[in-house]
Amino acid sequence: MSDSTISKEAAVVIERIFDAPIELIWKMWTDAEHFQSWYGPQGATVPVAEMDVQVGGKRLICMEMQTPNGEMKMWFAGEYRDVSLNERLVYTDSMADEHGNLLPPSAMGMPGDKPMITEVTVLLEEHDGRTKMVMTHAGVPADSGGAGGWKQAFAKMADHIETVRGNK
Repeated sequence: MSDSTISKEAAVVIERIFDAPIELIWKMWTDAEHFQSWYGPQGATVPVAEMDVQVGGKRLICMEMQTPNGEMKMWFAGEYRDVSLNERLVYTDSMADEHGNLLPPSAMGMPGDKPMITEVTVLLEEHDGRTKMVMTHAGVPADSGGAGGWKQAFAKMADHIETVRGNK
């Protein structure tokens, strides 16, 4: 996978402050059980989250959701490129089959101009016990459905954090 396959032109960038310590936000991204609790838009579940969180480690995620045509499964695979504890996480993200073999976006009914490999960067900063998170998903246009999906996912993350912290 070369960087040239990742479109840097289009990107979803979301900044959010969580009322939680940086270590907990890091775990939301790097612990499979936490990740499964929040990833994906409202109504989506994540029955599979295989995450070898180290540089060069692989990830395989299955997201399921109900559609008017029945249940839809989407598989995503990638590789961790930067893992800086409690600071920075970078991984590639691509559509895949259940074995982690990459698929072109057109295989899932997406437009042909969507890049095959995108890149997610998560930056974390702690401020007085709260955590500022900036997530950039390069290769996904800011005005796309992917942007809305991320916003819904982060609302789910905030709810999960409240549950973990015993506030719900």
